[in-house]
Amino acid sequence: MTHRFTPSRRAVIAGAAGTGLFAPSILRAQAKFPRQPIRIISAFPPGGLTDGFARAYGEYISEKLGQPVIVENKPGGGGALAAAALKSAPADGHTLMITISSTILGNRVLFKNLPYDPDKDFSFISMMPSGHLPMVVRADTGAKTLKEFGEWAKTKTVSGGSFSAGSYAHMAIDMLQKAWGHPFPIVQYRGEAPMWQDFAAGVLQIATGSYQGSQAVLQSGAGRAIAVPTKKRMKALPDVPTFLEQGFDQRLFQLTGWICLLGPAGMPDDVAETLSQLCVEGGKTERVRKVLDAFGIDDAAMSRQTLKKFYDEEGPVWIEHARALNLTAQ
Repeated sequence: MTHRFTPSRRAVIAGAAGTGLFAPSILRAQAKFPRQPIRIISAFPPGGLTDGFARAYGEYISEKLGQPVIVENKPGGGGALAAAALKSAPADGHTLMITISSTILGNRVLFKNLPYDPDKDFSFISMMPSGHLPMVVRADTGAKTLKEFGEWAKTKTVSGGSFSAGSYAHMAIDMLQKAWGHPFPIVQYRGEAPMWQDFAAGVLQIATGSYQGSQAVLQSGAGRAIAVPTKKRMKALPDVPTFLEQGFDQRLFQLTGWICLLGPAGMPDDVAETLSQLCVEGGKTERVRKVLDAFGIDDAAMSRQTLKKFYDEEGPVWIEHARALNLTAQ
């Protein structure tokens, strides 16, 4: 099952509304799948949200299917290395990849010779909302709002942090620079963990990433969350206003951030459906809910049909903003 990205095409959500209607398909798939351990290639290093999801949902899939699920971290190229590895894997469901949305959206803008075709080489399995990504600034700047940081940045040396080139973090800080009228360097990292380490050390003055990833700098007092994207405040930071509440009404600040679980193109449909439904089921368990709470995420894994809907409807907006970064293709 492959998916061609067509910006002008309306998304069509197929499938039954109740899990009971999927039971025969799941049982048929389980009769021949899995025959061996399942490998999930995580496109980013340990310690971040992508890796946390791989392990939390992987444990549930392992429990239900009776085979080990092995998480292999393969960071690099904003997920390009992991995606290339998935592309060459057998399309039998035993090799999967978990990555951020920019791997299949923004990377097509960032690379001249991408070693995979985002529209042809993968099968959709599940969309996992990454929750609100709080915008965090150094507490010693004294800024408590976006406007205050923008004013402070005009007369100071500033460096911003992004957990991957072309990622939401990169686009968000780039757009803020333009709104403030004060450009400054944005440092690209291979994942959240090293970015937050540099933030704590004072190398960065502003960064955005997952709630869980930012906890060390927030709890230590080194950082202060000053804004969250999307249209509603996050439960874990109820006193932090949204971008929209602070007058930043750009569509970018209202998009849903997501991580996705993918398989190689050509996966049997029943296997993809089995894995998709297990992800949805896993999101309802106490074990996974605790992980979601730790990461400050309000919504659990969603179906492959939902992933396709967001891919079709919001994908063009992500690509438009990725192109606006004017990055030199690698």
